[in-house]
Amino acid sequence: MEKQRIWLPERVGRIIATLQDHGYEAYAVGGCIRDSLLGREPGDWDITTSAMPEETKALFHKTFDTGIEHGTVTVLMGEEGFEVTTYRIDGKYEDGRHPKKVSFTRNLREDLLRRDFTINAMAYNETEGLVDIFGGILDLEEGIIRCVGDAKERFGEDALRILRGIRFAAQLGFEIDEDTKQGMRTLAPTLEKISAERIQAELIKMLVSDRPELLREAYELGITKIFLPEFDRIMDTEQETPHHIYSVGEHTLHAMKNIRGDKVLRLTMLLHDMGKPALKTIDEEGVAHFKKHAAESCVITKRILKRLKFDNDTLNKVSRLVYYHDYRMPAAARNVRRAMNKIGEELFPLYMEVRRADVLAQSTYLREEKIRNLDEIEELYREIRRMKQCVSLKDLAVNGRDLIEAGMSPGKEIGEKLKELLELVIENPGLNDKKELLRRL
Repeated sequence: MEKQRIWLPERVGRIIATLQDHGYEAYAVGGCIRDSLLGREPGDWDITTSAMPEETKALFHKTFDTGIEHGTVTVLMGEEGFEVTTYRIDGKYEDGRHPKKVSFTRNLREDLLRRDFTINAMAYNETEGLVDIFGGILDLEEGIIRCVGDAKERFGEDALRILRGIRFAAQLGFEIDEDTKQGMRTLAPTLEKISAERIQAELIKMLVSDRPELLREAYELGITKIFLPEFDRIMDTEQETPHHIYSVGEHTLHAMKNIRGDKVLRLTMLLHDMGKPALKTIDEEGVAHFKKHAAESCVITKRILKRLKFDNDTLNKVSRLVYYHDYRMPAAARNVRRAMNKIGEELFPLYMEVRRADVLAQSTYLREEKIRNLDEIEELYREIRRMKQCVSLKDLAVNGRDLIEAGMSPGKEIGEKLKELLELVIENPGLNDKKELLRRL
């Protein structure tokens, strides 16, 4: 036991005090304690108690059963809900994810013993202060991710903890303890039991963290080959070209670091070169080429995102950005307008971020020239937006009804004619005038 002050939200303190006033133990527990000690804002506050679920429900006006079979009751305070869970001991895990049964206990140590990492196995209340049985405080101070007890046991209970460990290291800037790493390496194949949705959630948290490059550690521990074998292929693919100094995989890790922590952007950088291994050729001078790799990467991207059960909006945006990530152009206004039309006005600024991150992860060969080209394109893009120049049918000065009123017969020719007029306007924005366009019919 250590006396250490942690600020508890008033409602959390009230729930704990109510349970204590009726003779039960109660603590805030887990991630909220970890984050408080790190000076981070906890996402939610979990409470653990020696009270049985029915005993908890009897003490509060509004509750509902969240996971009553696992001892969890949600206590409503105003509009807020707080999960209150009875101390428990997990039974045998048969599916690598959930215990077949749980038994309740009045012993806090038994409850903390079943948790994943030492930094998540601390409890606190204002009466007794911090309860840290497994050295969580020391691991927080030293920046270590370490399993509670035996790593192989913890990962054998729930394989998702393997990815959670990598994710916590990425989010917190911590290193992973060697025994914990060994447990991850040994139990990595059991990730096959985990649902795609769960893996996706952990992957995204890792990718949008400050250290997305920890995916390299997941690769070295044999983790990515279970849920993202395509990543292992790019890690093994060298790029013998003046434009690159890294393997495809290392280039990918650097590219992810070069872009802001947005889900769509980080996924795009992760997947943008997935097509390279299949299309690699070496010419007679020993230089590697990856012709049409963007299109192949787009196909693989869709396959991966579907497999990991991503939503359609994410799939569409990421696959489109992957398809166009290598789309290059001389810096001329008509080229930029055409690119905005092809890629989409919404995605064009993201495409520019992708291009820049990609270039900065390459060698320094022609880098100044490439960056200058991107700077000039961005300047032209800002001017096009400022001038409100037309780059899509929605901004064209005429529509289908106008063409019919001008004498055209309804049918697919209308759409074709509108595209033709749009091409004229993209080439020469001054033509985007209703009278002028109708005159050209």
